[in-house]
Amino acid sequence: MTLRLSKALVQRGLSTHAAIGLLASALLYIVCLTGTVTVFYEEWQRLEQPDAPEMQRIAPDAVQRAVASVLASEKGRKATEHLYVHLPTDALPRATLTTDHQAVHVDAHGRVVAKELNGWSEFLLNLHYTLNIPGMVGLTIVGALGVMTLALSLTGVIAHPRIFRDAFRLRARDQGGVGLADWHNRLGVWTLPFALAIALTGAMIGLGSINAYGLAQGFYKGDVEAAYAPIFGKEGRPNAKAAPLADVAAALRTMAVRFPDVRPTYVFMHEPGTVGQRLQVLALPPRRLVYGETYNFDPAGRFLGTVGLAEGATGQQVAASAYNLHFGNYGGLTVKIAYMLLGGALCVVIATGTSIWLGKRERRGFRQPCLRNGWNAIVWGSGLALALTLLARLWLGNAAPFMAIFWLSLAVLVALGVALPERYQARRALQWGLGLCVAALVPTVLAT
Repeated sequence: MTLRLSKALVQRGLSTHAAIGLLASALLYIVCLTGTVTVFYEEWQRLEQPDAPEMQRIAPDAVQRAVASVLASEKGRKATEHLYVHLPTDALPRATLTTDHQAVHVDAHGRVVAKELNGWSEFLLNLHYTLNIPGMVGLTIVGALGVMTLALSLTGVIAHPRIFRDAFRLRARDQGGVGLADWHNRLGVWTLPFALAIALTGAMIGLGSINAYGLAQGFYKGDVEAAYAPIFGKEGRPNAKAAPLADVAAALRTMAVRFPDVRPTYVFMHEPGTVGQRLQVLALPPRRLVYGETYNFDPAGRFLGTVGLAEGATGQQVAASAYNLHFGNYGGLTVKIAYMLLGGALCVVIATGTSIWLGKRERRGFRQPCLRNGWNAIVWGSGLALALTLLARLWLGNAAPFMAIFWLSLAVLVALGVALPERYQARRALQWGLGLCVAALVPTVLAT
């Protein structure tokens, strides 16, 4: 049976189909753009709060004093269940304590100096991780976009059998979109290993929570922590009865003597000041891609063993390596710059891919200037909206509504682009706007 539909309805359906495709491309572009910027996560934190005390090392006794002082300041509040101490690293040479109620910087003597004020960096990271969508929904969407990137990379190679042979062939002319297609294909080849690694690890990180939830429901009676235990270790049994605070200093001294080749990066305290408290030290083994190995200690600071992230089962090591491989947290500044350049190239691949698709539709008679302007607003407006949030941080402070600024400004730019008549080109105005924002950022950053 043939379904007869009016020409106007068919055209409307095609436009809706194209708009949905553009929405998926837009989300993928935003995730890629924010991921490129997030590579410098630690550097952004230092920019946000340049006056925070910095040091290369902090003594174990100073860490102990800081932990005791911060917990004592929370008397009268609900007891903190998890306390984290960020120890100085090369990328972020600061000591920071985070509890369920506060996050503070401490100096080399363990004295609390200031609150941690890195709201923009956290907004940026959350935007990349979840698109600011709370719960598992955002993680699932971003994980699915990672799978989409993996599929696009592989099918792109299959669809162009000469893609490697023509890896350095560029035709200057752009008649019929040839020049744009060449840049898309060449950058796609040059960034292919990077794109595959980023897409695969992004899908692992984004969909990991869904996988753990499914395993918990199927095999662990809904206990998500038990599902994670084979990889990241078991959680202890809580016991809220009061007990002396765990000896963090002893644990750190043991690390220095027993494991001199590793550098502690975090101290984790679960249920601090109770009988059920657990003490862990995360340390970075040399010449390994894992984000760290977890060393377990009893409350007296006696070493109990490791979780096995660095030397355990292959699956554990793969899971522990995904984060650093995805964000470029290895090899120092050189690797970060390489990730920035490759991430920028990947953004160009996504942007040109959709532009090529729109151009093909136009040459077939499907002229949709609204979609074209809307896509240009995504490509240039995303960077502009992100620059506006950073300006808000530097001008208005840590309490600026970053999420509202980003999404509202991007929505307005896209709406204006879609509403403009065909004779108006939104791209040039957006490029000028982005340039002006960057020009305003430079002196502001230099003045901090």
